[in-house]
Amino acid sequence: MSAAHHNSPQVHRRLSPSLVAGSLMVSLTVIVGILATFWTPYPKNATGSGGRLEPPSSRFWLGTDKLGRDLFSQFLSGAHSAIIVAISTVLIAATLGLLLGILAAATKQWLDTGISKFVDILIAFPTLLLAMLVVTVRGASLSSAILAIGIAGSAVIARVTRINVARVLREDYVRAARTSGTRWLGIMAQHVLPNIFPMLLVQLMLLAGSAILAEASLSYLGLGAPPPAASWGRMLQEAQSTVSLTPVAALAPGLAIAWTVLGLNLMGDGIRDYTDPTLRGE
Repeated sequence: MSAAHHNSPQVHRRLSPSLVAGSLMVSLTVIVGILATFWTPYPKNATGSGGRLEPPSSRFWLGTDKLGRDLFSQFLSGAHSAIIVAISTVLIAATLGLLLGILAAATKQWLDTGISKFVDILIAFPTLLLAMLVVTVRGASLSSAILAIGIAGSAVIARVTRINVARVLREDYVRAARTSGTRWLGIMAQHVLPNIFPMLLVQLMLLAGSAILAEASLSYLGLGAPPPAASWGRMLQEAQSTVSLTPVAALAPGLAIAWTVLGLNLMGDGIRDYTDPTLRGE
């Protein structure tokens, strides 16, 4: 029964324009980030690469900042940091969120109530405030920002996971599996996780976009990774005082953040459209 549930025909369904566009947009950021791992025109924080506040040119594609650092090198490295933030945050949030959500849905009522209350408190807790607490304990760093954003994001994943796991556990084919003697881990692996995976993937795409935006905000406030680590958010903060002289220093990281977050949101919307049960069998 579960096989029919999982393997509804999708071969004739077309990928949505949102999924295609979002995938292309995110792929460009990933390519840029991978490139920065191996090559940048100049060391990203090397002062004196050029003159101070030089305009864009064939030598410095985005110009230089007030310390003479090449902005294009910082821009490339910022993409690398954004990818690390997105992936690491998603891994933390998925691990904690899945664990809490499954425990809440599949265990006793008192534990469900306790976990649900904890998740509600975590959702109500502002990410920036949580980040400040983490930074106070661990110091300002990229790992501190990732940890804070991942913990905050895990609450949403836990809530959505709990709702969907509880729904799947009420299905007839799960009851039949229990009656036939399938163990709890087997039910989770064979029936629950495959059914909640599309929903989970959508949420994780949206979370990755939110994580990049949150890390940029933290770096802008000085709570992110300190130099020499690169960040689009810190580029924005450093360009603020010279934006009238070198607007590209603020435009480039700002547009990159918007581009990547929009791409991830479009991917999430596209995956939701593609996996929507109401579209099955088109």
